[in-house]
Amino acid sequence: MTLKTDRVLETVSSAILGKLELSGSELAALSGVRVEEARRFWQALGFTPVAAGERVFTRKDADVLRFVSHLFAEHEFDPEVLLQMARATGQALARIATMHVASVAGAITDATRSSELSDNETADAIATIAESLVESYGPFLEYIWRRHLLAAISQTVTGAGGSTAEVEGDAVGFADLVDFTSVSQQISEQQLAEMVDRFERIAYQEIPDRGGRVIKMLGDEVMFSNPDARAMAETALALAESCRSDDLLPDARVGVALGPMLAWEGDLYGKTVNLASRLVGIAHPGTVLVSDEFGRRLGSDNGFVLREMHEVKLKGIGKTQTWVLRRRDPDEATKGRNNKHR
Repeated sequence: MTLKTDRVLETVSSAILGKLELSGSELAALSGVRVEEARRFWQALGFTPVAAGERVFTRKDADVLRFVSHLFAEHEFDPEVLLQMARATGQALARIATMHVASVAGAITDATRSSELSDNETADAIATIAESLVESYGPFLEYIWRRHLLAAISQTVTGAGGSTAEVEGDAVGFADLVDFTSVSQQISEQQLAEMVDRFERIAYQEIPDRGGRVIKMLGDEVMFSNPDARAMAETALALAESCRSDDLLPDARVGVALGPMLAWEGDLYGKTVNLASRLVGIAHPGTVLVSDEFGRRLGSDNGFVLREMHEVKLKGIGKTQTWVLRRRDPDEATKGRNNKHR
């Protein structure tokens, strides 16, 4: 790093964390934990390894490490639980921090490139920006965490959640944009950002509105879950319909499966998740493809029609019965269920 960069980082750190004055061994000694434990915690948070003797830690780092160590000792928690929490929290907050800085990147760049500012003035200007982010978003982040904490407790109480638990009754789905890779090669970065943002807005509108949960966004794909089969069916169809009617987006395809899953660090894993992922991969543009188990759970709901497909052989899963899900036309409501799932 250049002298100017060093000065900026030191000034920003002093503004939001404190002076960079401790090495790894000094941090461990001050917080009362072993060096190796401190190193594992640091890397679990998602930060790069620090060379021995490099002074990049602050007394706030020591305070937090000491607090966490005492907390787990007092409650006799497994140290591995701490690392699991650190990984999940680090991943989430790293993305949030990157987005926050992106919102003020222009101001930071202007300060860095300004020929009218000395190195010290540049560092002070960027530190002021950093402080404004902390003041603006700190209370907001705490509020969001408290709200999600309440939601997670509610899910656990009702048997639909937990950091490490087997989920029996939920359905899981994937929706992705068709031909996203080829489309992204033909548009500008600004247009690509608008497309991804629009898809994310649709996902966060349609999924929570029906009692579901967005598990994660992967650019052109969203993973979501819902314990209610009818609500899940409505969500899957709404996602496909919303993308089809949006001039900015290509069609979406959706795959849904039902069965036991492992809930871990806010994510879902297992054969059911793999099945849903495979189904979205073979679904036709604009359609919803569901597993046999999900179709059986949905039953004879008059709001939907399930069209039986030929058995397909899915990689890593084997032969699988699938069904195309669509809404029943109003005119069909009184005609019975010609394609009733049995």
